Amino acid sequence: MSGTMNGDRQTPPAVPATFEYALARLSDGYVDGNFSGRPWGVTVKRSEDGKRIWLYGEALAGTDIVSFNLYRLAGSRMILKPCEMSSTKVIDFVLGFEPSTRERCGSMTMTEK
Repeated sequence: MSGTMNGDRQTPPAVPATFEYALARLSDGYVDGNFSGRPWGVTVKRSEDGKRIWLYGEALAGTDIVSFNLYRLAGSRMILKPCEMSSTKVIDFVLGFEPSTRERCGSMTMTEK
């Protein structure tokens, strides 16, 4: 998903509502899950004022990562700022990431009942 050029400035791509919904269902902190059939670890942090969301994820069985900041501006506008990767990769990851149904407790993993 690339931005369009307006003179010397690039317009950031629109953030789809499905992306917002998928990101909102991820709670703050660390969670294990799966993306494209592979295990991932993801950390989400939200600013106290709710204007910035940071996500960092890494494949647990490889070297792939996903990282971005999402800034909420005046009104309902948002800007997605991927960290050295495409917006498409970030959006695809957030839409496709499935958190596990297990909770972590220290170094033990317990299955939810």
